[in-house]
Amino acid sequence: MSMQSDISDKIIEAPFANALSDRYLSYALSTIMSRSLPDVRDGLKPVHRRLLYAMRLLKLDPKSGYKKCARVVGDVIGKYHPHGDQSVYDALVRLAQDFAVRYPLIDGQGNFGNIDGDNAAAMRYTEARMTEVGAILMDGLEEDSVDFRETYDGEDEEPIVFPGPFPNLMANGATGIAVGMATSIPPHNLGELVDGMQLLIEARRKPSVEVTVKDLLDRIPGPDFPTGGHVVESRESILQSYETGRGSFRMRARWEKEELPRGLYNIVITEIPYQVQKSKLIERIADLVSDKKLPILADVRDESTDIMRIVLEPKNRTVDPNMLMESLFKLTDLESRFSMNLNVIALDGKPRVLSLKEMLDSFLDHQIDVLVRRSKFKLAKIERRLEILAGYLIAYLNLDEVIRIIREEDDAKAVMMEKFKLTEVQVEAILNMRLRALRKLEELEIRREHSELEDERGQILALLDSSDLQWLSVGDRLAEMKRLFGPDTNLGKRRTTFGDAPIAEVVPLEAMIEKEPITVVCSKRGWIRALKGHVKPEEELKYKEGDSERFRFHAQTTDKIFLFSSVGRIYTLGADKLPGGRGNGEPVRLMVDMDANDEIVALMPYLPGSKLFVASSIGKGFMAEADNAVAMTKSGKQLLNLPGEAVASHCLPVTGDSVAVIGDNRKLLVFAQDELPTMNRGQGVQLQRYKDGGLSDVLMFTREDGLTWPMGGSGDRWRTETELAPWTGKRGNAGRLPPMGFPRNNKFR
Repeated sequence: MSMQSDISDKIIEAPFANALSDRYLSYALSTIMSRSLPDVRDGLKPVHRRLLYAMRLLKLDPKSGYKKCARVVGDVIGKYHPHGDQSVYDALVRLAQDFAVRYPLIDGQGNFGNIDGDNAAAMRYTEARMTEVGAILMDGLEEDSVDFRETYDGEDEEPIVFPGPFPNLMANGATGIAVGMATSIPPHNLGELVDGMQLLIEARRKPSVEVTVKDLLDRIPGPDFPTGGHVVESRESILQSYETGRGSFRMRARWEKEELPRGLYNIVITEIPYQVQKSKLIERIADLVSDKKLPILADVRDESTDIMRIVLEPKNRTVDPNMLMESLFKLTDLESRFSMNLNVIALDGKPRVLSLKEMLDSFLDHQIDVLVRRSKFKLAKIERRLEILAGYLIAYLNLDEVIRIIREEDDAKAVMMEKFKLTEVQVEAILNMRLRALRKLEELEIRREHSELEDERGQILALLDSSDLQWLSVGDRLAEMKRLFGPDTNLGKRRTTFGDAPIAEVVPLEAMIEKEPITVVCSKRGWIRALKGHVKPEEELKYKEGDSERFRFHAQTTDKIFLFSSVGRIYTLGADKLPGGRGNGEPVRLMVDMDANDEIVALMPYLPGSKLFVASSIGKGFMAEADNAVAMTKSGKQLLNLPGEAVASHCLPVTGDSVAVIGDNRKLLVFAQDELPTMNRGQGVQLQRYKDGGLSDVLMFTREDGLTWPMGGSGDRWRTETELAPWTGKRGNAGRLPPMGFPRNNKFR
């Protein structure tokens, strides 16, 4: 009972919402500060910092041998990072992949994965050590250059940040997703970063000089991805990204045309965009070939070794390589975007999005802080050594007396301090001196060392007293980084090139669809299909019971098809998307957003650059540009506005130079096509005036050829009337009765 009462005394009642929000806030802050966002000073997340620190303690420097990765991971999770071993190993692997990290921090031996997306071997098989870059990041760590903190279990210490002069954050970049925020920093070229920071150092030394992001862009043109590639982004866009800390970079693969005998050629891709897996990219291109979505491409082959080589084989020698590549850039990850978000843990310990200038300034401020702390540490050591050397010199001057005191006095230490005015440190040093150090030569060496240390002490004091000297020192250290890893080295050569954003090329539809002849058929009930080849008009086709043919015309799979409905809307269908000729097809209403009561007025191929003539049942109409009528969505476009009970009755291609209209009242009118306006949308103009009824039929023809109509009866007889003066008038007139023999249904066809 007493135990239960003790537990109940510790229960704290609190609203569930408050308790949950407090705990979630703690989790969010932990994720932001201690997991996902890099520090602006060294560009590392805690797991990366702990990995490198553990490797330093294991003495895995660049000149030593390798050790198993399992050993490194075990030390990291046991001493510093209490998380899963696989997550720690994944972080280690990434730091060793030269296609993922611009300047690798770890030198891996064994299978560390590849650009195809294959995973690394298990940690028990692979080995690692630090690279020169990784070691430099910790340069000066033992000289009190940064603060340390206790590890999670309080048994050891770890550095809060690394002091090295390598600008790792911008050189290698970083990505991470925290809670409510994320970071995405592209890698940059070290030599260019140093040039930019030298400009900032010059401004720090001369306050009258002001450096802007635009000035920095002259020296740091943009990212330098480990996989190379080509950035196609305007300078204005890049400038805005670096000024705000947010933006994106459009990347394209690098390719070249490889000439073959007999005028043939291949396209060879030598570099692909950053973070694109080669195997998935090739798989996507192969799918385009097999699905015939890119008929101008015949084949794709991966001939890569340690050098990237993806071979694209065009369909024939007449294919334009630029058009082929534009198609692939549009359809695959040969073109991708890298989103930039310069969100980091700033110098004040808070997450914030910084501009390029703020990022580099923060790194320089950190280097000044490191320089001052290291200088003070060295000064303290020099002063301690000078103190000891001064004691040695006193001992040499009074050597016989010092020996006597040591041999005869019980408390030699106290006597020497009293007699020669020595400090405790000096006396301890004298007492610990070896006999061999009593030679005359050693006295001369001590005097020389004392003189050198005095000079060095003076230099350090001058450095600590002058901000100008401090900036010069930082500049010298950065210059050394450029010498070690700059453009004159294989590692430091720029890999990514730049170009302006390309003008969007309209890739012809024929490039995406294999051109084949088809016959489009639509029944009266609205079932549509596309038969292969050009079926003859007289050839009989099967339809559902009670249904029959309404439209039939020849087209190509690359065509677009116009569908005009009775409510005045025009829809666009892709001929390649129509169901095949087997069976009865599919209802066209499933392909476009037509109401069940809407009727199909017209179905025809779209001819670029042509015009359409549309008319309503009340005898109003106009001409419209076919190009403007193309609808990109299933809902189509409203072309003809209809008042009251009117319906759309006609849609036909504009031909000839004249228009013939006949009404339900059997009055015929012929007028010049020029009298019709061209509109994008509307009711149109009055074609013919009616006392009763409305428009029955309309025909566009060439006046010189005359007006032709069927004679009716059992034979296929037609009549052509060339003398049309009695029926010719102005648009909007009433017209006259047609010639003898005109069909009783008042239709021209």
